[in-house]
Amino acid sequence: FAGLFFEGREAEEWLKKGLQILAREVPEQILGDGGHFERSPMYHSTILEDLLDLINILRTYDQEPPPLWFDSVGKMLFWLKIMCHPDGQMSFFNDAALGIAAEPVKIEEYAGRLGLSAGDSHREGITELEDSGYVRLQKGDAVLIADVGKIGPDYLPGHAHADTLSFELLLKGKRVFVNSGISCYGNSMERLGQRGTAAHNTVMIDGEDSSEVWSGFRVARRAYPLGLEVEDKENQGLWIKCGHDGYTRLKGKPVHWREWCLKDKSLEIKDMVTGDFSEAVAFYHLYPGLIVDLHTKKISSNDIVISYETDETVSMENKHYYPEFGMSVSNECLVVKPDGNQYYIKFTWDEKGFGI
Repeated sequence: FAGLFFEGREAEEWLKKGLQILAREVPEQILGDGGHFERSPMYHSTILEDLLDLINILRTYDQEPPPLWFDSVGKMLFWLKIMCHPDGQMSFFNDAALGIAAEPVKIEEYAGRLGLSAGDSHREGITELEDSGYVRLQKGDAVLIADVGKIGPDYLPGHAHADTLSFELLLKGKRVFVNSGISCYGNSMERLGQRGTAAHNTVMIDGEDSSEVWSGFRVARRAYPLGLEVEDKENQGLWIKCGHDGYTRLKGKPVHWREWCLKDKSLEIKDMVTGDFSEAVAFYHLYPGLIVDLHTKKISSNDIVISYETDETVSMENKHYYPEFGMSVSNECLVVKPDGNQYYIKFTWDEKGFGI
């Protein structure tokens, strides 16, 4: 910006240097599927707006932006739409909260004013973001986004959470299962808890996080995905299977495997842990306002009713949801403790469950 605004030899050097940095960093930071390499929808949105600003200012000074920038913007817009729910807001993976980056619709409008767009991205079926490690399933009124990838670049995991094999689910445009979000930075127990496995819709083994998050922005040993399979089984639903090795640092070297199967009116989840371990716990964090009734095995609000079935021990815990920095909202969490090394849970709903 400074190299364009000012005139003279020194400003020309600033511009040259800035363009050299961008020529190196844009292909490094923007993955092949359009995702920003830190795998955070919030930071992705910020970097996307930055790239739009760069295109905008170069055109203002009658200079042609590099073709790579246009290609990157198109892919980034597509990625953001896939990682947003039908309510128009981003999903909460890694450090992500509302009110920091511009809203996705505003970013899309800005891109439109520059003649750029993502094209059609919301569609039935499976959308796999292979490079960044997310899979979106859309079946009728249900949308599921699953984390089946690395936590981020190996040399820059500062915004990563221990959320491998977590997911979010919306029904009829309403959030049901949610990752807990983030409300603070800095080195605190609160931030560690928000980054930890128990704050996400996945499995914790022997009280440990799947990736060793520590300090404010550090990660030690971390989970890597294993054996991802994705398939549209036609009448049998949309199916994902994946494992991760984040717990192999423990004495029994356990490995967590998870399968999702999304159908028109149900979501089936199977978890299996190989190796030796003492206890596995699966968490299902509910959007604020949804209530668990352990007696009737139902999850409900004013306009949603979901039934669940499992043979395992189920309890309810009071947790917190962090949709914005500095904000904490009470919510409920379904906690499943399997007796063995594998378990199954099925969530079902119908039209009556939406007040129709």
